Amino acid sequence: MTPRRPLVPGAPATPARTRAAVHAAAPRPLGAADPRQGGPRDLRLVPPALAAWGAAAVALGVSGTVTAVGAALCCATAVPLLVVAARGGPVGAHGAGGRGGRHGAVLVGAAVTLLCAAAGGAAAGLYAADLRRGPLPQQAERFGQATAEVEVTGDPRLSRPRVRGAQQAERLVVIPAETVRTKTGDGAGTVQRAPVLLLVTDTQHAEEGKDTARGRASWLRLLPSTRIEVEARLAPPARDGPGGQDIAAVLRVRGEEAPRVVTGPSTAQVLAGELRAGLRTASAGLGADARGLLPGLVVGDTSRMSPALDEAFRTTDMTHLLAVSGANLTILLVLVIGPPGLAHRVERRGLAPRLGVPLRSTAVLGALLTLAFVVVCRPEPSVLRAAACGLITVLALATGRRRSLLPALAGAVLALVLYDPWLARDFGFLLSVLATGSLLTVAPRWSEALRRRGVPGRLAEALAAAGAAQMVCAPVVAVLAAHVSLVAVPCNLLAEFAVAPATVLGFAALGAAPFAMPLAEALAWLASWPVEAIATLARTGARLPGAEIDWPGSWAGAALLALLTVTLLGLAARLRLPYRPWWCAACALLLVLAVARPVPLVRPLTGWPPPGWRLVVCDVGQGDALALAVDGKEGGGGGAVVVDAGPDPAEADRCLRELGVREIPLLVLTHFHADHVAGLSGVLRGRAVGAIQTTTLEEPPGQAGFVRETARRARVPVVTAAAGERRRAGDLRWEVLWPPDSGGRGAGVPDVSGEGANDASVALLVRTAGISLLLAGDLEPAAQQRMLAAWPGLPPVDVLKVAHHGSRFQDPALLARTRPRVALVSAGADNPYGHPSPQTLRALRDAGAVVGRTDENGALALVRRDDGSPAVVTERGSPRARGP
Repeated sequence: MTPRRPLVPGAPATPARTRAAVHAAAPRPLGAADPRQGGPRDLRLVPPALAAWGAAAVALGVSGTVTAVGAALCCATAVPLLVVAARGGPVGAHGAGGRGGRHGAVLVGAAVTLLCAAAGGAAAGLYAADLRRGPLPQQAERFGQATAEVEVTGDPRLSRPRVRGAQQAERLVVIPAETVRTKTGDGAGTVQRAPVLLLVTDTQHAEEGKDTARGRASWLRLLPSTRIEVEARLAPPARDGPGGQDIAAVLRVRGEEAPRVVTGPSTAQVLAGELRAGLRTASAGLGADARGLLPGLVVGDTSRMSPALDEAFRTTDMTHLLAVSGANLTILLVLVIGPPGLAHRVERRGLAPRLGVPLRSTAVLGALLTLAFVVVCRPEPSVLRAAACGLITVLALATGRRRSLLPALAGAVLALVLYDPWLARDFGFLLSVLATGSLLTVAPRWSEALRRRGVPGRLAEALAAAGAAQMVCAPVVAVLAAHVSLVAVPCNLLAEFAVAPATVLGFAALGAAPFAMPLAEALAWLASWPVEAIATLARTGARLPGAEIDWPGSWAGAALLALLTVTLLGLAARLRLPYRPWWCAACALLLVLAVARPVPLVRPLTGWPPPGWRLVVCDVGQGDALALAVDGKEGGGGGAVVVDAGPDPAEADRCLRELGVREIPLLVLTHFHADHVAGLSGVLRGRAVGAIQTTTLEEPPGQAGFVRETARRARVPVVTAAAGERRRAGDLRWEVLWPPDSGGRGAGVPDVSGEGANDASVALLVRTAGISLLLAGDLEPAAQQRMLAAWPGLPPVDVLKVAHHGSRFQDPALLARTRPRVALVSAGADNPYGHPSPQTLRALRDAGAVVGRTDENGALALVRRDDGSPAVVTERGSPRARGP
């Protein structure tokens, strides 16, 4: 045993003494037991990484000439700096450790930063030029036809349903691919590799109202690396929005037939596809939420997630859980190597040492696990980013060298941006880097501060991590979603306790599925418990009235949010809020009130919803959704008869939540156009619905089928309306005026062609609290005339819900007969149809009616004055009460 050398003054410092000295001199050392945790952070790679990132982002949006000039200027500036640094500079005589050494280091750092900027800009410029190369982009600008052999590069997915006026756009199969060779309409063929996007449509079946799921299945089963031949119509990529120009062209393909496969997928992709399919099979018997969410948490497969659950994750800012991230890989590697801080020690933990695997073999096992992770989760840029960041984080923690984390992250950013310059404009990449950076810089300080205040260690780390990530990511999320979630931190914090067991059990089910499906099903069942908890947490958070607040979806809005966040944090630090428990409790109480928004407290501040409301026309964009309060229920959270569901489930649900509607004795869908029925799932979300009443004409058939299928899944009966039918709920009474009961077609109801669906709208005469209302659906002038002829005794009404969003097609006789005192128009702001028509608005005002418009005033609430007259209370944009 070698004796220790005495500490003699002036003796050369040993490595141990050097480490101790560094630790003693380091600001805020993390503990005397581990000097490697101390010392200043190494930020030398951060400026070069940021320079390459910024240069690539700029180069992708400018011409090649500008990019070349910028790269040349950076190189021309960097070379003299390197020359001066190599010669020692003007103060080089002071030595490497003096001012000369520091001056040289600054010069070298500046030169390297400029060179990285030049490299990033040049890589992005070459990438953008390659997208514009060849005949494919030019043919796409002319919307030409082409026969192309393409290689699938990512998993096919279904597009989100969108409403365009009266029609609900067909859900397309979206397939990322790369062309191998193309043959354009003029017969010219070329071999060209270029990234493209396939949009597979089944227009023929959609127009016939048939279920297109079977026709889409063959396209959705395509695996990456499969080569197919398609006949496509070319189109240029979208000019606006993130990610719009990372492809050379869009290929629109008719999907009535199965794809023509030229070459099958690779062996690795077949294996990965079987594993993913095995996980879907193992989870097929679970509940709806777990069945859709478990594959999303494990491998990013969200194909079976319901739109409602997806919207809940967006509202609570939990969508990062559905994207494959470094957290997934970190969980698996920690399972293998044990706690990262012990990975390099003899007493290391995890499965590997328990199985007797040596340390070097454990490293190889981790590398193989990473490779398998990339293959199963697809080698897309997001997966590669996750693998790189996850490996770097775990390896840096395993060595106990916290100072190496930031350089490692900067190095990963630099390498990935040079590998795929389009990541410089990818919001997912930005969020990933910001979140990781916050965990390395802000979270440790906050965690230490919480520990000093007596918070347990693991809880302090979880709170600090969730708060830091949300703080830096919220401005970017605001740009994407145009909202700020007030429940994101608590929801993500609570979800973290369930993510790890769900991920581990999910990967275990994925690995067991090919060999023992019963075991995989048992593991999937165990995983369903934490998965259901995550889904319940997301749904509960999203249902809170103040779960989110609207925010400008622009970079100016992001800057404003960042400035507000920094100001609030600075104010909290200046007032020393962490040391004032009563102030902390008061702030927490204010946050709870802002999220819960109890009606008795919110109503005096906002005036919405107004007390005693009888009718509310919801602001759901270009569509209709109305709520009629049941006696004794209004404003306090109870029941309402709902007429139409609007085009957006989220907007319909938001409106009813604000009104406190939890029970719907009857939901009337006036007709089957998408702007009246597409939001059906939002109305049904978390509410007891007695029945759905529809018109007799099932046109368009596809959307009528959607209503019946949605009602069947919710176990809500569907009935048809008939003229003369009378109903009541409390003091709310209504009578059906239109359409006549003719079995769907007859003397009273027009044919399917033309404006048949509008003219078959259910029209209601409603009486509530002494106020009469006529809800005219989307009736066109011809149907309005026939309704007046069928009801010659139709009396004047107090309120008219103007037909067809206030279009110019109105029958003057209806206005003359009803003589409304209040006219309500539901229309979307800046809609392409010109609704409401100035001609219709002028006619209404000339008749003496007060006009309320959702496009200008937001939601419209009808209340009864003390003298019995109606008044309109608007959500925004006008006096709080209006009426004759």
